Amino acid sequence: MFDRYAPARPAYLRVVRANAWYDLVVTAGFTTPWTLALLHDTLSRVGDTLGLGVMPPLDPMQTLYANLMGSVVVIWAALRLVRPQAVHGFFDGIARTLFATWMAYALAQGAPHVLWVFLVAETTLAVVELGPWLLYRGRRPFGAEVHGW
Repeated sequence: MFDRYAPARPAYLRVVRANAWYDLVVTAGFTTPWTLALLHDTLSRVGDTLGLGVMPPLDPMQTLYANLMGSVVVIWAALRLVRPQAVHGFFDGIARTLFATWMAYALAQGAPHVLWVFLVAETTLAVVELGPWLLYRGRRPFGAEVHGW
């Protein structure tokens, strides 16, 4: 059943591309100070309405780091949309694992609970992207099916 999702298969490359679309949609709002302010207000209203807490006020350094992160993730998503490769899914899965780790840390430090939505999404997508690599590494040398690895 999982064979069709082996890292070099077209179905896996569709996963890589779909995850890139998710990143583009979710992260685009972080790329500029103006879109971040709108996104921040929206997340605060949603969090307040659902009883998940409001976002802390934005400051210039927080805005800078959010814009840097948003810019890098949008460019990374564009690369995966234009040239999806299995190895991109592998590295994206690692990046998602790191993002999820730091989200869990932030939640443990008292971050607004609206972050849980993103933690669940990142963890799920990391499993979807890394699972095939873990399943198939015993069948071939790790990464052997990827041209140019």
